[in-house]
Amino acid sequence: MAVTLSVSKNNVSIGVFLLSEYVKPTLPVNLTWGKEFSLKINNDLILTSPSSCCRYFARSSGSLNLYGTTLLERTEVDHWISFASGLQGNDKDFETIEKALHMATYLVGEKISAADLVLWGCLFGSDQWQSKKQNSENYVNIKRWYKLVESQPLVMKAIKSLPDDVKVGSRASPSHVATTSGRKEEGKFVDLPGAEEGKVVVRFPPEASGYLHIGHAKAALLNQYYQQLFKGTLIMRFDDTNPAKENAEFEKVILEDLEMLQIKYDKLTHTSDHFDLIERYCEQMLKEGKAYVDDTDPEIMKQEREQKIESKNRANSVEKNFTLWKEMKNGTDLGQKCCVRAKINMQSVNGCMRDPTMYRCKPEPHVRTGYKYKVYPTYDFACPIVDSIEGVTHALRTTEYHDRDDQYYWFIDALKLRKPYIWEYARLSMINTVLSKRKLTWFVQNGHVDGWDDPRFPTVRGVLRHGMTVEGLKQFIIAQGSSRSVVQMEWDKIWSLNKKIIDPIAPRYTALERNTAKVHVRGVKETCTTAALHPKNPDVGSKDVWISDQILIDLADVESLRAGENATFINWGNIRITSVNRNKDEVSIEAEPNLEDKDYKKTPKLTWIAVTEKAKPIPCVCVFFDHIISKPVLAKDEDFKQYINTNTRTEVMMLGDPELAKVRKGDIIQLQRRGFFICDSPYEPISAHSCREAPIVLFAIPDGSKPAEAAKTTVAASSKKGPAKSEDSPKTKTVEKPAVSKGVDVSILNEQLGKQGEKVRELKANKADKSLIDSAVKELLSLKGDFKLATGMDWKAGITIPSSSEKNDQPKTEQSDVNKLDADIKACGDKVRDLKAKKADKGQIDAAVKELLSLKAAFKASFGVEWGPNVASSLSQANNAKLESSESLSVQIKECGDKVRDLKAKKAEKSEIDAAVKTLLSLKETYKTATGKEWTPQAAAKPVNESTPIAPATVSASTGKNEDVLSAQITECGNKVRDLKAKKAEKSEIDAAVKDLLSLKAAYKTATGQDWTPTATATKENKPAATTAVKKDSTEKKTEKKKEAKPKEKSVEEKKPEETTSGLKKQTRLGLEFKKDENLSDWYSQVITKAEMIEYYDVSGCYILRPWAYAIWESIKDFFDAEIKKLGVQNCYFPMFVSHQALEKEKTHIADFAPEVAWVTKSGNSDLAEPIAIRPTSETVMYPAYAKWIQSHRDLPLKLNQWNNVVRWEFKHPQPFLRTREFLWQEGHTAFATAKEAEEEVYQILELYSQVYTHLMAIPVIKGRKTEKEKFAGGDFTTTVEAFISASGRAIQGATSHHLGQNFSKMFEIVVEDPETKEKKHIYQNSWGITTRTIGVMVMVHSDDKGLVLPPNVASVQVVIVPCGINVNVTEEEKSNLMAACQEYEKVLSAAGIRVKGDYRDNYSPGWKFNHWELKGVPLRLEIGPRDVKQGEYVAVRRDTSQKLIQSKASACEDIKQLLEAIQKALLDKATQELESHTVIVENFKDFIPELDKKNIILSPFCGEISCEEKIKKESTRDDGAEPGAPAMGAKSLCIPFQQPAELKPNAACIYPGCPNKPKYYCLFGRSY
Repeated sequence: MAVTLSVSKNNVSIGVFLLSEYVKPTLPVNLTWGKEFSLKINNDLILTSPSSCCRYFARSSGSLNLYGTTLLERTEVDHWISFASGLQGNDKDFETIEKALHMATYLVGEKISAADLVLWGCLFGSDQWQSKKQNSENYVNIKRWYKLVESQPLVMKAIKSLPDDVKVGSRASPSHVATTSGRKEEGKFVDLPGAEEGKVVVRFPPEASGYLHIGHAKAALLNQYYQQLFKGTLIMRFDDTNPAKENAEFEKVILEDLEMLQIKYDKLTHTSDHFDLIERYCEQMLKEGKAYVDDTDPEIMKQEREQKIESKNRANSVEKNFTLWKEMKNGTDLGQKCCVRAKINMQSVNGCMRDPTMYRCKPEPHVRTGYKYKVYPTYDFACPIVDSIEGVTHALRTTEYHDRDDQYYWFIDALKLRKPYIWEYARLSMINTVLSKRKLTWFVQNGHVDGWDDPRFPTVRGVLRHGMTVEGLKQFIIAQGSSRSVVQMEWDKIWSLNKKIIDPIAPRYTALERNTAKVHVRGVKETCTTAALHPKNPDVGSKDVWISDQILIDLADVESLRAGENATFINWGNIRITSVNRNKDEVSIEAEPNLEDKDYKKTPKLTWIAVTEKAKPIPCVCVFFDHIISKPVLAKDEDFKQYINTNTRTEVMMLGDPELAKVRKGDIIQLQRRGFFICDSPYEPISAHSCREAPIVLFAIPDGSKPAEAAKTTVAASSKKGPAKSEDSPKTKTVEKPAVSKGVDVSILNEQLGKQGEKVRELKANKADKSLIDSAVKELLSLKGDFKLATGMDWKAGITIPSSSEKNDQPKTEQSDVNKLDADIKACGDKVRDLKAKKADKGQIDAAVKELLSLKAAFKASFGVEWGPNVASSLSQANNAKLESSESLSVQIKECGDKVRDLKAKKAEKSEIDAAVKTLLSLKETYKTATGKEWTPQAAAKPVNESTPIAPATVSASTGKNEDVLSAQITECGNKVRDLKAKKAEKSEIDAAVKDLLSLKAAYKTATGQDWTPTATATKENKPAATTAVKKDSTEKKTEKKKEAKPKEKSVEEKKPEETTSGLKKQTRLGLEFKKDENLSDWYSQVITKAEMIEYYDVSGCYILRPWAYAIWESIKDFFDAEIKKLGVQNCYFPMFVSHQALEKEKTHIADFAPEVAWVTKSGNSDLAEPIAIRPTSETVMYPAYAKWIQSHRDLPLKLNQWNNVVRWEFKHPQPFLRTREFLWQEGHTAFATAKEAEEEVYQILELYSQVYTHLMAIPVIKGRKTEKEKFAGGDFTTTVEAFISASGRAIQGATSHHLGQNFSKMFEIVVEDPETKEKKHIYQNSWGITTRTIGVMVMVHSDDKGLVLPPNVASVQVVIVPCGINVNVTEEEKSNLMAACQEYEKVLSAAGIRVKGDYRDNYSPGWKFNHWELKGVPLRLEIGPRDVKQGEYVAVRRDTSQKLIQSKASACEDIKQLLEAIQKALLDKATQELESHTVIVENFKDFIPELDKKNIILSPFCGEISCEEKIKKESTRDDGAEPGAPAMGAKSLCIPFQQPAELKPNAACIYPGCPNKPKYYCLFGRSY
């Protein structure tokens, strides 16, 4: 039977190719050129390793004897095939081959063998060998042998038959070919611009001031990647420009770390090698006037640079500059105050160009040059010079250096040096840690970790000590690629990669908890057997397993044992439990062997250790670590010290398998049922000196699936917080500072702060010891904290502090202070209005506005409320009434206390006493709120003479005098509570705010005698005005009625929001903080969360769909499901799990998202025999069943659809709805007898998808066909509907309908008998799907800065009814009539089929409700007030335009239906206009990118070639996008529109310049999600 060899043109294994030609006489071989390498022997056996294929061909060669004729020769052939698979092409390899051929014609035996063909094939594709063959006089034996094999007729024939476009692979190593274990994940590596093979020079320039961390590892590996890719040079350069930080020990460590990472550099240099040359360049720039010496104080210099002020020394003469330069070089006192600065541009918007420092004076020893120099260059000055003179062609730098690129090139141009090319990539960012050397040094110096190699540290040595393998670390870095997209990486990614490497080779051992139970196994003799160290890899070796009649198991495992049932003892067999005896003190189990029973499927699996004197358990310590930083991602301005995680090290004492004594330091093992561990300290037997044994110490290795933690069942676990920490070690979320005494003198504190600040600056200027500076800074920060606690303000130099005497004399000055500040604010407000009226200079207006905002902030800080026109007078009244209030309350408390005592004396009812006590406590709480003190009996006898400053909780019992200010304070405090809840603040913080709110409301009730409500502040003075306003409004409406031709639909002016009598509008936190045009990403996040569509989940990339969003999906589902059922489609459901074998069948079609497949690898604590995939799509799940069900043409057509979820574990920036790891969709899979039927359905389904968007979502789409590059990999062709989001200028694939042809029916052998020809033929298939992504598209297209905008056809609530106009003038009867009318509207509209909801919540104002429903996007709002009820009208407010319409109740149903239809149409029209205005035709490529950057999608003539499309995408890539994912995105083909914009001209050319092919059609291009 013939075998099928599939060979990739991108990487041909010549050895396999030659052998396939040789064995054809005995073994027919069908050769195909595909995408991947494989040898299909039969349906059950496919080889994917070239080495295995070579052996198979050799053993199948029959009489040719390519595998040798004796056992020895066959062994030698195997050896050379293995040797060839690992060939590196270095001198050592060539010397081995040369020695073998010294006295031999062929490698094995007396004739050509598979060994010769395979090794010759590797050398044929080896650039190193081809170079040696041409240029070296050595290796004469290899040259002789090479020519001999090359001259063989079959070899010559095979080489000539190779296609011209193949790329020859040099060897069959895992890095070159895909193996059965799957391809390695590799990120996007961008080709270096202008790079030429053999000429690329890159460099890795770390500073020797600490250990390498994984961020440095990424930099080093990226540089090595490009060195190897272009066969270039890698320079290892130490940037030693700062003598204070350099350390010879760190240099040694860094070089060792690079060796561990297998990074081989070509040259080792130091920046200090070039100090003399750099110094001469500095002097050259001083002579040419391109630099100057500056002695400005560093703090002043910093301020001048921020304010773009030129230094007084910028105009120094050359002579003066050299005089000061000489002082610097001599290290004098004057020289130490100076630095050399480049004279660039102090007005530049780029701060890095404002005369940066080039040289500074540091008279301290250098680790390499000693005291030779007293001046040292900065990195920014030295780096471009050294890069240029060392021949660096491409300087790889992280994007954080982007602002310094202009500076880098300025120095190059100023010195007329050769210009290297800067290539930027994103720095590596990991969650829950820091990657700053300064911060890592702080951890080490403060004893929070054991050292630089602590397993909790992100250093290379730290992660390796934690159990990371070098290969795992390299794979993780390679998976990131050289992309510029900054992503916070999760640690689970790196640890899951590591697990794939260690799992196949880690030996298995056992360890038990200290709490054990003893099992007595009857009839067992004490013996020693052997067991494999790895159940699937015999190469790992074996271990001794002792068996006895006494067995120890984990105490927790006893719960799983049942008398009369089997339990599987790992590495032994099934044991039948006969009894389980539980006493108070111990548990004992009786059992007997049942080893003949091999059924292990449903039995509990136990780890165990035998009790025997010949092999005693050894002590074992398992150590589990947690992250050093408690917060996943720190903001730029957050202090990492506030988030230091405590208790990050947990030690668990265990009993270890006696075989663990053989484990050595650094060995990686697996403790069965507990996870992977690395040995940090091996077991040591009892020492003759200490008479103690040393336990084996094992560090837990995370596997990426869960945080490392001690086993839950562990009882005897001892916690260790890690290294000893000082008492004041920062703790996450529990940092407490002592409260400053109330008697503290703030003026003295201010003076101390000034002096301490001077001390810090003096120490820095004198270059004092770092510990002294740190101590002084720490004291300064402590004083600042005390100041803030005492005053509530941040301390700044020159701050104005009210003296304590002013505070004590507050009653006398309070009123004048309020009035003065109020007058200043009003005067400043007049000034701003005057400036705007005069159209003054913007700078003047901005300054005045800034002053006004500052005064308002001061008002709020002083009096606890926002400033308003009438607030000052209210505060004054409240302050005057305060003394009276305190005395009155004190009297009430005394009277209530007497009443309580009297009731107790009379032995009254308990309920009566409790009520009186409750009243007494309430009065005391009110008193404390008002005075700031606890009530005492003395307070009743002696009036309160002191008065504290008015605060948010101030109360007055004088009704009507200060209730306005109390109401304002309640509103402010209520907003604060809602804001804290929205931000999900700490519970303690929310509770404190709620307590304040309740206290204020109690004070209000005491002052007014009634509960506070949002409208409770209306007073008698305002009633006439309110009545007048109502009458006026009513008159205006009547006038408008007369003027309008159509009485049913009249536009009215927007109602002004009601104000309280204090003039303060109710504040709300409902609105969005970001604007769609300014920050699309954050705006989108706020819309979907504040509109209650999405809730974030603790698994990254997965989200909770709240009812508001899921209802939209249900609308889509209801419409589409009904339509496809009309076409004869039936719904079904298939399992979500896919076997590994089934997925392999589909690997060609799932290649695009193979790295995104999620796998289930465990069942409880046990590893599955074979991993199971979670469906990324369902072809492989469904089509085996189709093959069973479809046996005849009578079974066709078969049309099935399922509504389900799929998982694609992608690592790009996740966005809810648009890009998620789990999403909902429908997937239809249909089968037909003929291609015509199938193709007809493709377009029917596409039309339904188009209707989903246009009729339901009000989104226009472009229907078309995907190009060959973008089509579904397993289909004949793909059709699509493409939507457009104008806010980002990006398109998005809406839904797809694929014609699969016979591709899958051939793969799964789905055949029927043709009724006419009676021949077997494969069926034709389609698949089609739409996802919850549609909801995200709708949000992006329609929503605005007020929130969500829902098209009526998908809104779960189309109309919301809000009763309004309820105030103090409305009677209870009117209120009752209003509610009844609203409910009647709701009933009538609902009966008419309109989805309506009435909002009758009485704890929210109408204005708040308006905002709430606008944010949620309800299409139409009905506002109904008492006046509207009387007049039989209502006000309808459109969400899309905010237009208000007065309409009659009589025709409400019909009018509202028409309005909803108008809103649906208006949304579609608006979106269509945006699509059409952003769709342009471009014929010339020079216009292509500019139009793309204008946020357009482009129709251009296109040839359809994949290579051409890839070039267009590469050329159009841009790096200035603001949205995550956008920066590195080029234009891709979206579709070939069915509706072409025009006919192609006869002389039309493909849009890509230089393309020789004629265009076939207009293709739609654009940036895409």
